[in-house]
Amino acid sequence: MRLLIARCTVDYDGRLTAHLPEARRLIMVKADGCVAIHADGGAYKPLNWMNAPNKLEEEDDRWVVTSPKGETLTITLHERVWETETELGEDPGLTKDGVEAHLQELLAANTDAIGENLQLVRREYPTDIGPVDLLLRDAEGQAVAVEIKRRGEIDGVEQLTRYLERMDRDPLLRPVRGIFAAQLIKPQARVLAESRGIACVEVDYDELRGIESDELKLF
Repeated sequence: MRLLIARCTVDYDGRLTAHLPEARRLIMVKADGCVAIHADGGAYKPLNWMNAPNKLEEEDDRWVVTSPKGETLTITLHERVWETETELGEDPGLTKDGVEAHLQELLAANTDAIGENLQLVRREYPTDIGPVDLLLRDAEGQAVAVEIKRRGEIDGVEQLTRYLERMDRDPLLRPVRGIFAAQLIKPQARVLAESRGIACVEVDYDELRGIESDELKLF
């Protein structure tokens, strides 16, 4: 991980053009090549970024990041304020809370709650950017990747999208379809998922545990 605080201007040229005027910002370069520019605000979201894989060329006062698609991110450095670089090592990944971990266990044992004619291949199927919760096969043998959340939000859809992109590189798996499963899926997350061809499934945790719903039923 490399961190640089600098007074800089930033220009992006690709699907559109964008310009950040001169200001102090944090520039982050991760070990996988991802480059992100942050302001002192706005929570976790960077002002601009370039995902890996890419190529970073450095000059004294300018960094140019180029993607395989020809997009460029040009960072012009007007003043270097502070810089450090350190090796973080391999990350063990996110530890799920008790509900999410139990949901995964229950859905692995009851795949009909996700969809019909789905067979479990493996829980925590590894990719080079982390494990997807469930890998299933449908009746036609197509691979199905399932990401499970207690509360389904946009970040979970983005996470599953990244897993699907990596899994589709494996000729033994592709094409891989995705299912986003959660107790509750927010409308914005559902819209994003469906726009990417990802199915959404809301699951009842209590029902999976064998606890009857408080709702009145005819039968």
